[in-house]
Amino acid sequence: MIKNKLIKNAKKVDKFLISYLKKQDNSLLITPMKYGLISGGKKIRSTIIFDTGKIFNLNQKKLINICASVECIHSYSLIHDDLPCMDNDDTRRGKPSTHVKFGESSAVLAGNSLLTLAFEIIANDKYFINAKLKNEIIKELSFCSGHTGIAGGQELDLKYENKKKNLGHILNMQTKKTGKLFSFCLYAVAVLAKKTKKEKKHLSTLGEEIGLLFQLADDFLDIKGSKEITGKSIRKDNKKGKSTLINLMGYEKAYIYANRLKKKILLKLKKHGKKAKDLSNSIEFILGRNF
Repeated sequence: MIKNKLIKNAKKVDKFLISYLKKQDNSLLITPMKYGLISGGKKIRSTIIFDTGKIFNLNQKKLINICASVECIHSYSLIHDDLPCMDNDDTRRGKPSTHVKFGESSAVLAGNSLLTLAFEIIANDKYFINAKLKNEIIKELSFCSGHTGIAGGQELDLKYENKKKNLGHILNMQTKKTGKLFSFCLYAVAVLAKKTKKEKKHLSTLGEEIGLLFQLADDFLDIKGSKEITGKSIRKDNKKGKSTLINLMGYEKAYIYANRLKKKILLKLKKHGKKAKDLSNSIEFILGRNF
């Protein structure tokens, strides 16, 4: 069962993060950082990393630092995304958002601290991979997290509110906001597996497509899901005039687009044979999920 796999993987990553944070110098920000980081959630990005690792025979111990780093980046982005100056959401993962619980200033600083912690986890001396690989991974994570990735996508998301944007604009925005971090998930595994430049590019593009599929599924849940299931406010995209494929082409056509994208991803994974079974199952889950 995919849900059981997600829960199992999330527990492994949470255990690593809790242990890592315990070794940090104590500060007032540790509590809001842990609240935003270890507060439920599917941690599906970590599962995607583990699944991709299986294709290249990489064990989870070699990948756990990458998973932890990605979850720090993702949690930082959610903490900031929920702020009143951005999407102004009071609920996240079934609990009050970090800024509601601890105040806006603490939420901003906790998010900033998780962002920097992500790079520390990869750079850590106890993460036994060579410096060249670390440098490449850190460089790619920087690219996927900043103005060319998550931050840039969030800026476009806010700027596009209540404006009519075409398919290209929307896909570019959603690829940056969500796709780039998924892209990093696959790229980092390719780096650790010492794949060629061409293979890394292939996996990076595949990751972007998986991320876009995830974003589309998230948009569908905003329409058809419930707060109890998703753990966050729903039907907010339409109220805020968000630029989504659903608002552009309607729910049914957007779902057809997403289903075609899913089939395209699964077709690409066929070249990896049985080793890609777990990743293929996770892709199937992404579009069919109800949480």
